[in-house]
Amino acid sequence: MVEQRDQSCGMAKAWEATLRKTQAAAKKRAHSIFGSTSISHVNDDFIDNEASTHHHRGSDSIEPVPVEKFLPNGDYYVGQWYEYCPHGHGKYLWTDGCMYLGEWFRGQAIGKGRFSWPSGAIYEGEFKSGYMDGKGAYTGPEGDGYKGFWVMNMKHGYGVMTYENGDLYDGEWRHGVQEGQGKYQWRNGNCFVGEWRNGVISGPGVMVWANGNCFEGYWFDSLPNGEGIFKWDNGCYYEGNWSRDPNNMSGSYHCPESESSHQENWDPQELYNEILSECKVCANEKITVFPSQKKLAAWKSQKGTDSRARPARMSVDSRITTGGHMLDSEGSFSSEGSHRRNSDSGRDGDLDGLSLDNCTSFRMGPGTPGKPLRIPKVGKKQGETITRGHKNFELMLNLQLGIRHAVGRPAPPTSLDLKSSAFDPKEKVWTKFPSEGSKYTPPHSSCEFKWKDYCPLVFRALRKLFKVDAADYMLSICGNEALRELSSPGKSGSFFYLSSDDRYMIKTIKKTEVKVLLRMLSAYYNHVRAFENTLVTKFFGLHCVKLTGTIQKKVRFIIMGNLFCTEHTIHRRFDLKGSSLGRSTDKPEEELDASTILKDLDLNFIFRLQKSWFQDFCRQVDRDCEFLEQERIMDYSLLVGLHFREASKAGDLIPSGSRTPNGCDEQESDQGAPRLSKVDMDQLLIDPAWWASVRLGINMPAQVERAVRKMEGESQVLEPIGEYYDVVMFFGIIDILQDYDISKKLEHAYKAMQYDATSISAVDPKLYSKRFRDFIFKIFAEDA
Repeated sequence: MVEQRDQSCGMAKAWEATLRKTQAAAKKRAHSIFGSTSISHVNDDFIDNEASTHHHRGSDSIEPVPVEKFLPNGDYYVGQWYEYCPHGHGKYLWTDGCMYLGEWFRGQAIGKGRFSWPSGAIYEGEFKSGYMDGKGAYTGPEGDGYKGFWVMNMKHGYGVMTYENGDLYDGEWRHGVQEGQGKYQWRNGNCFVGEWRNGVISGPGVMVWANGNCFEGYWFDSLPNGEGIFKWDNGCYYEGNWSRDPNNMSGSYHCPESESSHQENWDPQELYNEILSECKVCANEKITVFPSQKKLAAWKSQKGTDSRARPARMSVDSRITTGGHMLDSEGSFSSEGSHRRNSDSGRDGDLDGLSLDNCTSFRMGPGTPGKPLRIPKVGKKQGETITRGHKNFELMLNLQLGIRHAVGRPAPPTSLDLKSSAFDPKEKVWTKFPSEGSKYTPPHSSCEFKWKDYCPLVFRALRKLFKVDAADYMLSICGNEALRELSSPGKSGSFFYLSSDDRYMIKTIKKTEVKVLLRMLSAYYNHVRAFENTLVTKFFGLHCVKLTGTIQKKVRFIIMGNLFCTEHTIHRRFDLKGSSLGRSTDKPEEELDASTILKDLDLNFIFRLQKSWFQDFCRQVDRDCEFLEQERIMDYSLLVGLHFREASKAGDLIPSGSRTPNGCDEQESDQGAPRLSKVDMDQLLIDPAWWASVRLGINMPAQVERAVRKMEGESQVLEPIGEYYDVVMFFGIIDILQDYDISKKLEHAYKAMQYDATSISAVDPKLYSKRFRDFIFKIFAEDA
């Protein structure tokens, strides 16, 4: 028994050794990703360097002066001051009891500082642009605490969390929750060491109980799921496949001959029902107000103004309000009342809440530096609803009947571990749908047809892997609402249909594309299973409708996820391949709108991602391109959608940090149109539900930098001009079913005789992958 307990302890120690190595690497990464350099005092060099990055420039030499201010609203500030805001080192005390003591730069908390709440909670560490960002320690009012790395008010990177009940977590974090390798130690002596995902135990790991028992294996949603072994301290163990559903449990017991075998009658479900009930992970603390949300009371500069000027209100991250208007650190004004109205009445859940229906469209392309960009006009919902009398009405009915039958058909629980036979291209199921109905199919008003399911077990497993509920899936595609057909077929001649809730896109495909997908299906399944953040298209089903009678027509469908299924309005769409021949929009300027898909030569932005996101993005693009290259796929593209967070009432996009919405001077800014308050964005960033919806390529906060297209030798290059816009980004790799077959080889040979061979789309998959990656890594960059 002692020997077995030593074995369990040894196993836990081995996991801890692995964890320590991971944490050391995480610390190193965190230092490189988030920076640990602190600023004890803001010196002149730092001020000059920072000032050079701002659009608004004050005097050539910034000399803050020491002040003590009793502000009209009751707030108190003592420290260094420049013009109308704290600048240097100082202490600010709010009337509600909150206090910040530390470094300032033009009204922003930047560098080292200490923020305390009236509840007794304290954060001490690094700040960037008013946010807790960098290395820092938080102590809660009840004694709980976190020490580690932060990004934009959230725990992100390596850190240690101690909970008020005595529990402790030591490991990696992402966007405020545990993610990566981590160790959780319960107060009662139980301990888990292993993988975490989105705040719960998920992946390989080992749980050791205080009594010496342990479980080593795979977990999902904090429960054993998959292969694993449960060991007792006397050497007996149960090994097998674990599941919360008893029907999916399978395994066997083993005991040393010297030990009694009383465990043979043990029910494995006892692990779920009783043993794990005392291993609950504590919820993370809720911080209701962050430093970046606190407003300052500050005076505007007295130079050239009436000394009786009404004092302004400014937030820690440099947003100033004066009267009923908002003024940022560069002098841009907006109406707070309008902010509230826009936020409350935002159409379709848009953050900006602006009515875009009457906004003027714009022509994409090189653009003119200094000329404001405009939000394009937003038309009605995409696509034509397929109603009775539409030429494809019966085809839609057939499709809905077939999917309802295929998905709703009773089947044993789906396992993600599929046999190779499930991927056999001959693995297909035919079903006949007579109009009068049959033993297995309902009567219907459409013509008689046959329905084919390709590799049904694989696509059922894919839907489970992508967390698609069968009932929701059927309701989206086969509910009372009709599908919508997009107005025109794509370049390939395929037609596209959207489900009523925009979650799914249905595309008609050629027989050759079906063959390509079936050929690569096993590799595709393994790829998306291995990389949950993959950017390649998600496939949910592959079907065929065969109309009987004189027509004898076959229509093949692939069902995919819609990348732009979001409450945000997608203001700009780009389809990017890295080639230049024919890669521009041929529509006249007056016909462009928010649904227009722009191409490589229309691009006039550099996409900037936060450092950790950018690193994840680069790694995933490499993985996805390697997979496509191995499968001999080419002609794919990166589809990018942008939702701009801030726009004026007139429809002009507002650069982040711009002086005014129209670039006018401070005297004219009183006439500026309302802009979205950054306070609203702060509230959004701390919303756990919002962060849960954020992942690589989906709902990502980012910035885009405006660029102009210039000639460099014989090629065009994008040159950034330093004009930034806050956006929500969506992107993914689409059109991954084009094989480099004989037709593409002939196209390459023909076009290469007329044009530069490197500029055409039809090239060898290896060259295509390299060119695609080179291009993508030029237009995506780290947001410094």
